[in-house]
Amino acid sequence: MPFRTSHPSLWRLAALIGLLTAPLAHADRAQWLYPTPARLFGPLFTRVQMDAIFPDGMTFVDAVPKTAPRIILRRYRKDDPRTRAALLRFVQRNFTLPPPDHTHVPPAPTLRAHIALLWPLLTRPATVPPPYSSLLYVPKPYIIPGGRFQEFYYWDSYFTMLGLIPDGRMVSARDMVDDFSYLIRTYGHIPNGNRTYYLSRSQPPVYYLMVGLLDARDPAHAWADHLPELKREYAYWMKGAAGLHPGQARRNVVAMPDGALLNRYWADADTPRDESYRDDVLTARASGRPPARVYRDLRAAAESGWDFSSRWLGDEHHLTTIRTTDIVPVDLNSLLYGLEEAIAHGCEARHESACARRFLARARRRRRAIDRYLWDRRLDYFSDYDWHTGKRTGELTAATLYPLFVGLADDRQASAVAAVTRARLLQRGGLVTTTIVTGQQWDAPNGWAPLQWIAIRGLRRYGHDRLAYGIARRWITTVRRVYDNTGKLVEKYNVEQELPGGGGEYPLQDGFGWTNGVTEALLTLYPSLVSRSAPRTSAVHPAHTPAASAHRPAF
Repeated sequence: MPFRTSHPSLWRLAALIGLLTAPLAHADRAQWLYPTPARLFGPLFTRVQMDAIFPDGMTFVDAVPKTAPRIILRRYRKDDPRTRAALLRFVQRNFTLPPPDHTHVPPAPTLRAHIALLWPLLTRPATVPPPYSSLLYVPKPYIIPGGRFQEFYYWDSYFTMLGLIPDGRMVSARDMVDDFSYLIRTYGHIPNGNRTYYLSRSQPPVYYLMVGLLDARDPAHAWADHLPELKREYAYWMKGAAGLHPGQARRNVVAMPDGALLNRYWADADTPRDESYRDDVLTARASGRPPARVYRDLRAAAESGWDFSSRWLGDEHHLTTIRTTDIVPVDLNSLLYGLEEAIAHGCEARHESACARRFLARARRRRRAIDRYLWDRRLDYFSDYDWHTGKRTGELTAATLYPLFVGLADDRQASAVAAVTRARLLQRGGLVTTTIVTGQQWDAPNGWAPLQWIAIRGLRRYGHDRLAYGIARRWITTVRRVYDNTGKLVEKYNVEQELPGGGGEYPLQDGFGWTNGVTEALLTLYPSLVSRSAPRTSAVHPAHTPAASAHRPAF
């Protein structure tokens, strides 16, 4: 356990020493240096979470201890609180609980005005966390999603940045890139969020897209400036590739039957998630499977950002059949293709020709592997691949649009994906996540802001402007309708009925970072949607669709 002290000045010194030494550490050492609440509080943690003394499992893991864990644990053994009420009183005496959400603002006349009011409320300053807090230090202010999420999240932040920049907040966007660069240098990867309990996993690798936003006219220049961090993140995702034989997997890397390397979601830990401890324990108990396997698959699904979805389930209606680590996903491999190309272009900008050739070759190999294993010629769309069975899953999801977003699809594939998107994924309120209703939040009837953006930019990239505009118009209409009825921008939406979304492990959250960002970005991209009287008919007039370019950057 790292050196801890309750004295503020000594704590800051200890934190500084840890931060200076951590860049040399492996991810496992980082987890040792920054233990999670489960490790710090052992039996007390287990009792609090399993007895569910708080409605939300995040409450206790985000609480700040008032003194050293060993002292609190000694008090716990001495007091021996037997009832839930007594246990709650003990926690309240010994911890400072997270403050209530303060992201509510008075109604504004327009969506844009509401979003502008929210940014300051969602901004958190750069501060050294208190002793034993689960919060991880970052050097610059950052934007949180809102609601129960009082820390930043990796892939959320890219979609949030999409709105910060057109709203005139480039300084905030640069600060967030600096924070993520710091995390890569410090821990060797970007954790799921800036909490100790997120260190065992990452999230979809969109850091290169964030960096590209800093210089939209010449993203290669921005990538060149951040080349060490880009390479280090790439190394994290490819760790374990050396020595893999066809049909084997190690960490995030899978060797396909022909020896090609693709990637999967993974997590370093195989224990229940601190923030969802009780839920994970109950899921593992009901599964009849080795608990460690279930826990790792639950954590890997959290790394995917799609927690949870039928994509990861053996039986689409039962979370107990989760098998995330068996799946080679379309979205992850598309983003890693984009990362490989970004590194190559960054190397070219720095006149490092050998590096550029190396990463372009890796991107070409990945593209061929995606075409061979993730493109379904019978169904005419991209789908995930189960590397254990050697078969594609065949499930149609919004992830099928990621190859268009990064530009790796050919024109015929793009046209086929556009056709199936129009026929099966497009709903009255936007793009649905999957075609299956399971009660999981990343399934029908829900739609999510990031997936709308991925689809719209991907379709525009291949000239399918009418469909792209149609998705944007329907989505903005849904967001506006819910805002008119509730005064909120929420985390997810029911796009079949143009209502707030549902399902998942926790109640619907409002705030909401990536919805704000994508809404602002779409209103910038399509000025005709700014009007509250935007047309609601299914017809899309070409005049509303700016010309697409096959060479337009995805971001």
